[in-house]
Amino acid sequence: MNAVAVTVFAFLFLLVTVMGFAAARWRRAEALDNLDEWGLGGRGFGTFIAWFLIGGDIYTAYTFIAVPATLYAGSVVGFFAVPYTIVVYPIIFAFLPRLWSVSHRHGFVTPADFVQGRYGSKGLGLAVAVTGIVATMPYIALQLVGMQVVLQVMGLQSSSDNWFVKDLPLFIAFVILAAYTYSSGLRAPALIAFVKDTLIYIVIIVAVIYIPHHIGGWAHIFDTAKSSFSDFNTTNADAIAAGKAQGKGIIPPPAAHWAYASLALGSALALFMYPHSVTGVLSTRSRNVIRRNASLLPAYSFLLGLLALLGFVAIAAGVKVTNPQQAVPQLFENEFSPWFAGVAYAAIVIGALVPAAIMSIAAANLWTRNIYKAFIKPDATPAQEAQQSKLISLVVKFGALIFVLALSKDFAINLQLLGGVWILQTLPAIVGGLYTRWFHRWALLAGWAAAMIWGTWLAYDVASPTQAHFGGPLTNFPGTQTKVYIALIAFGLNLIVAVVGTLVLRALKVADGVDVTRLEDYSVDAGDTGVEAELTPETPLH
Repeated sequence: MNAVAVTVFAFLFLLVTVMGFAAARWRRAEALDNLDEWGLGGRGFGTFIAWFLIGGDIYTAYTFIAVPATLYAGSVVGFFAVPYTIVVYPIIFAFLPRLWSVSHRHGFVTPADFVQGRYGSKGLGLAVAVTGIVATMPYIALQLVGMQVVLQVMGLQSSSDNWFVKDLPLFIAFVILAAYTYSSGLRAPALIAFVKDTLIYIVIIVAVIYIPHHIGGWAHIFDTAKSSFSDFNTTNADAIAAGKAQGKGIIPPPAAHWAYASLALGSALALFMYPHSVTGVLSTRSRNVIRRNASLLPAYSFLLGLLALLGFVAIAAGVKVTNPQQAVPQLFENEFSPWFAGVAYAAIVIGALVPAAIMSIAAANLWTRNIYKAFIKPDATPAQEAQQSKLISLVVKFGALIFVLALSKDFAINLQLLGGVWILQTLPAIVGGLYTRWFHRWALLAGWAAAMIWGTWLAYDVASPTQAHFGGPLTNFPGTQTKVYIALIAFGLNLIVAVVGTLVLRALKVADGVDVTRLEDYSVDAGDTGVEAELTPETPLH
């Protein structure tokens, strides 16, 4: 443990803690006792704030740990995260402004609110809500995994066999996170995102300029990585041929092209189905804010590309770790001066706090609106809704904390793999509903259920050299030996069942639900009739 690095880290962590509690007074409303204020920050964030908030929400601490780790480990499809974060923005440019409009016209707080209102089905809304909560929980847990890796490299993890004592610094960090999220709601991660993203940009830009120059340049880095992977493949040729080890490489071979492409496309389609992504979008003040951010957010993709290359840099720098997720933090410790290493550690840990806060708020809002109010207390007041969300946000955070500390990290990673498979199955109801009312609610529910079951089974049946089940996100496309993303296969079944089911139910004239929306609701903007103009700090939305 280096005293200078720890001191710098502690100072920056204390800074964001103070900002988190001060956020309750930032853009201050009369009260935070409604979900529009506590859960959506007053629905008044502009382009600048939204860019940091949504970017801080999508590009998480685990992203900064896991993406370069996949390249460090030699995964030939590990770079897929970069094209997927490029592909996603034209997609969201098209449909998210429509979701913003109808949500502001009707006061929808969650994507399940929209589904319930569009199809007149509490059951379908419940399915979307439960999927969102279950898919989000392991996502929060993985933020803890990212923080835990940094604390391990810093030397802040105890050698005690007691899991609570061993990870006490992590526990303290999440207690503080829970406290200021409870106090300030979405304003806390929105304000902290400024610090998080600034630190991340500084650290990564310095890293990709300073470290390569220090160790011999990019040509040497790529040559070293390629040589390392070739040596591994030669040494382990028999194990690779027998399926007991996976080959390593820089460029996907032809056999992996569909795997690479399907991972990128499937992940892009799924990203803004996650409730925390929608929460960031619904907190904006107009449709144009969303469009501008869809145009500006690819700047983060550039950053992600640079970050991914640090996996190769770690190989060239001689970083030796048994857990690839430690590669980047260890690289920073080896190559940076202690004070700047402290800045880098803080950037990653703060990079976990922002998305973890937003994810817990989004999951809590789903519980409150689409389970508690829909089925338990239909007459809940706005103040009761806010209080319920505050309490559940604590439960979600500490549930994820206990989950990752008491159980195997592989379990959390496996569930996050399933999270991507699961959350994509809400797309037909959400995105389809934004453009058409043709789908029958029961057909959508049947498609969702079939895809959830089949996708989970396909993921369970995937083996790897180290795991008998949940060994990866890819499986053979039915009837072929071509590897593709499991989520897309399940999504195909979802669409088939939804389309065929709708045709049958329409032919049988089975009653459909009542749609509370109208065509014009999908194009209104701030200032139009029934849509609140930009909020001022003194005029909360009711």
